Amino acid sequence: MMIAALTLLSCNSTKDNTLAYFKDLAAAPSGSLPNPQGEYPICIGPDDELVISITSTIPEATAAYNLPMDNPATRGNLRATTQPRTQTYVVDEQGYIMLPVLGRIMVKGKTLTMIASEITAMVSQNVKDPYVRVDIVNFSVDVMGEVRNPQRIYSGRQSFTVLDALAQCGDLTEFGRRDHVYVIRTEEGKRNYQLLNLNSSDVFNSPYFYLKQNDVVYVEPNQIRIDNSKYNQNNAFKLSVISTIVSGVSVIASLVIALTR
Repeated sequence: MMIAALTLLSCNSTKDNTLAYFKDLAAAPSGSLPNPQGEYPICIGPDDELVISITSTIPEATAAYNLPMDNPATRGNLRATTQPRTQTYVVDEQGYIMLPVLGRIMVKGKTLTMIASEITAMVSQNVKDPYVRVDIVNFSVDVMGEVRNPQRIYSGRQSFTVLDALAQCGDLTEFGRRDHVYVIRTEEGKRNYQLLNLNSSDVFNSPYFYLKQNDVVYVEPNQIRIDNSKYNQNNAFKLSVISTIVSGVSVIASLVIALTR
């Protein structure tokens, strides 16, 4: 039985154990990757949390745009962070945030760069050469399946790709299928998914290559992992049956001994 199992695994290893990424690039030692149809930076939606800092060469000129956390005007719109005096603006259901002085601003569907540019233009009406920085603090994706460290990943970057997510999880295991990586995305109440083939450089052209808020990345196991799992389950079942039989025989033997005395 053991020899048969080893033979089966040996046969499968030659068929399924393909660990290389972008295999189509092996034909040439150098070249150019496919140009994406356009990057897909993170877009803001309801319940996202933004850290916004507004500064200038004269700090007093922008002080009013950065109210302290305990100011009554900011309560309900801000959430405290571990950093002192850091303002975290929570996007409401309609897609707005409430900024000191500037008032209600629509941010839904906009990128961090777009939001920073709009705020900069508004502050520039009263302050010379303001600098506005906008970061997101709650962007997260879940990575599951055949990766070395499955986890929920948080990122504040302008864009975050499936390769970034896999790298933060320690890469795929040797049992992960490079050609079967799924990205599951919820948009407008509907769950959509896309199969990505990391063996091909064409993956750079997929709109699912750039991840969005609450995406799920799932790496499918290869046949070796599936066969090993079945083999282990069968062995566990057989051991359970044998253990039950031995226990039953032991009970019967004890009864027979007790009756014959």
